[in-house]
Amino acid sequence: MAATPRVSGVLETSLYVADLDRACDFYQRVFGFERFVHDGRMCALGVPGSQVLLLFQHGSTNEPAPVPGGVIPPHHGTGELHLCFAIPFGELAAWEAHLRKLDIPVESRIRWPRGGTSLYFRDPDGNSLEVATPGLWPNH
Repeated sequence: MAATPRVSGVLETSLYVADLDRACDFYQRVFGFERFVHDGRMCALGVPGSQVLLLFQHGSTNEPAPVPGGVIPPHHGTGELHLCFAIPFGELAAWEAHLRKLDIPVESRIRWPRGGTSLYFRDPDGNSLEVATPGLWPNH
């Protein structure tokens, strides 16, 4: 049996939003992510660790999207999706203060058996966002 080809990590993840400008502004304001692309269909934001958060306008990905190198297949997500960002141990209090300053309520705080702590809150589209210290998973 051949070995499984390697994966280096998650490069992109996506959320689907009702108001692209509002969502892009939220993620830049709350997380400080760098805007790579904003074309009316999607907004690509740089996340530390060589990762990209793609925000797609609802309905903009229902059809194949031709690009200079080929075609991106259709994809979509609905409902209150979830996304978690890793934070260092020492940043939890700073995140609580930052969210309080931005009037973003913490929906839940969980202390995990491995020693990590998570804060849950919502983006303007109702997506569940989490920031988690090490100790949540065996690999974080």
